[in-house]
Amino acid sequence: MSQVDRSIFDLSPAEKLQLVEDLWDDLAANSENVPIHDWQIREVERRRANLEKNPSSGVLWEDVKRRIRNKYGR
Repeated sequence: MSQVDRSIFDLSPAEKLQLVEDLWDDLAANSENVPIHDWQIREVERRRANLEKNPSSGVLWEDVKRRIRNKYGR
């Protein structure tokens, strides 16, 4: 099979991961071009309002990372 005939589905897991990372990096570098839907804006506004009403409902980023690392061992 030539390189031209390959599909992204034919990539190895490592190659797929690299592709995802490259795509994510490109999106992050050009985030102003990523569409944000109205429902996403409303959800962020809802969560912000909830946090302002109930400040104790928030979780520190460090605590979130610690929980994830404890759960998944990273």
